[in-house]
Amino acid sequence: MPKTANRPHRVVALALPGVVLLDLAAPAHLFGHCGEGKYAFELAGLSAGPAPDSTGVVLCPKSGLTALEGADTVVVPGCGVPGLSFPEEAVEALRTAHARGARVMSVCTGAFLLAEAGLLDGRRATTHWMHTEELARRYPKVTTVPDVLFVDEGRILTSAGVAAGLDLCLHVVRRDHGAAHAAEVARRTVIAPHREGGQAQYIEQPVPQRPEDSLADIRQWAIEHLSEPIAIADMARRALLSTRSFQRKFVAETATSPGAWLLRQRVAAAQRLLAETSLGVDEVANAVGLGSAEGLRQHFRKQLRTTPTAYRRAFAG
Repeated sequence: MPKTANRPHRVVALALPGVVLLDLAAPAHLFGHCGEGKYAFELAGLSAGPAPDSTGVVLCPKSGLTALEGADTVVVPGCGVPGLSFPEEAVEALRTAHARGARVMSVCTGAFLLAEAGLLDGRRATTHWMHTEELARRYPKVTTVPDVLFVDEGRILTSAGVAAGLDLCLHVVRRDHGAAHAAEVARRTVIAPHREGGQAQYIEQPVPQRPEDSLADIRQWAIEHLSEPIAIADMARRALLSTRSFQRKFVAETATSPGAWLLRQRVAAAQRLLAETSLGVDEVANAVGLGSAEGLRQHFRKQLRTTPTAYRRAFAG
């Protein structure tokens, strides 16, 4: 939802009592400080006036919930413990904004407010990894995705915890104004234009009782042979496990399936080759085991919301 011909795209962030300051800082910086005519950022509370954050810092929104009535995008940062009830007037204002056509996005535990409003029913969503189980338990109509940095469902977007709000907001800038502009905003903010992997890499995992039990060597072997066809059964045989046992153990160690992990490694390797070499797109696709330029383009669209050519143009050199 880029700006209209006559005005910038209006982004309103909702600061409920106990808002997490860093959750709010990401949209305030990327849409406010870096907006530069493309976005107009505004902070809203339950009412105008003092609004304490989760650490006692007092914010001072100039607007109340009526600010949501004219918002093109509403951002809901996390606001404390998800088990707490939400003000009904905030829930209703969010429902109304979405029904009117506003884009709605959450950072961290802000997803709980979206779920409370019913906006996530029948949709995929994520939140901080510490609270994904609680989100799934409290809102069974929501398909909770625990191992990603953000989920884009069109007019509804959710992000993982805290700093993942930067990834989500940068993704929205990229979606609205293209990869090149998003890359410039990322450079200005001193953050990675594309952060590899999901929040699974941050989830606490049990340490194997014996290091030799880990599948790390199998994963390293797969990374070194991405140009070749790699079947899950081949990886299981190398690990001296049945395919079912291998898949179960793999998920326990990485919080993702072998197939999904392997595809992410192929796309990540393609990103590096596009940015660091002059290989053609077909050559890159063959080098990472994705077969053809069309196959590479399909996976780039699905995972990165861009094309190999646009990615190279934005990040090469």
